[in-house]
Amino acid sequence: MALLTCNKATMSYDGRVVLKDLSFKVNAGNYLCIVGENGSGKSTLMKGILGLLPPAGGSFDFSDGLQQKEIGYLPQQSAIQRDFPASVWEVVMSGVLNKKGFGGFYNRADREKAVSNMEKLNITKLKKRCYGELSGGQQQRVLLARALCATGKLILLDEPVAGLDPIATNDMYEIINDLNRKEGITVIMVSHDIVSAVDHADHILHLSSSGEVFFGSTSDYTHSDLGSRFLFHNCSCNVCRMKEHNHHIYAQNHREGEV
Repeated sequence: MALLTCNKATMSYDGRVVLKDLSFKVNAGNYLCIVGENGSGKSTLMKGILGLLPPAGGSFDFSDGLQQKEIGYLPQQSAIQRDFPASVWEVVMSGVLNKKGFGGFYNRADREKAVSNMEKLNITKLKKRCYGELSGGQQQRVLLARALCATGKLILLDEPVAGLDPIATNDMYEIINDLNRKEGITVIMVSHDIVSAVDHADHILHLSSSGEVFFGSTSDYTHSDLGSRFLFHNCSCNVCRMKEHNHHIYAQNHREGEV
């Protein structure tokens, strides 16, 4: 059953149409990666799903009782946000505000959920620390715990590993995998890391500034013309630098871990 249906959505930004008649479905439990070059409409699409930017045409429809205000969201951070002068506990607890509204009060269930999510992400010991004093990887864990406080069904992640070192990047991908596979949380993630997207996601939505779009399973994506072209240009392994290398063979082997 589709948890989210994008039905012929048209999205505009600064008076310019960036997405036109886009349709796709995300089922409960899916792990969808949205990829594509800069300016292809990835962030605009995320704002549409969250209800922050209304579609110029079409619609975003939800099922299974999910409301837009109950979607967990981990946005890209600015330098100002990284220095935010609040405790880890305050940041995590703020994740319930979207559902309650700013006039609401935290209750016991809210606090228990925050504690549970902090335990899942191994940040309980950071509870009293100032958020701005944490490492990049720790901050992302805090923000992910915050997003989980807003939802039990769907999280949207906008470049969750941007700026992280390789160890923190691998840790973050493993955490997201566990949330999806063990907790059953549906994941939609915008990423420029196409190789890791193929490794982890079960579905790919590829947007391009030229209007070319792919939506389907990861396996089908790696064998598509658009997918294999994009993978070829974004992989740094020696095999993929060989111009004679067949793109489709590359995509299949990369998926199977042979490259």
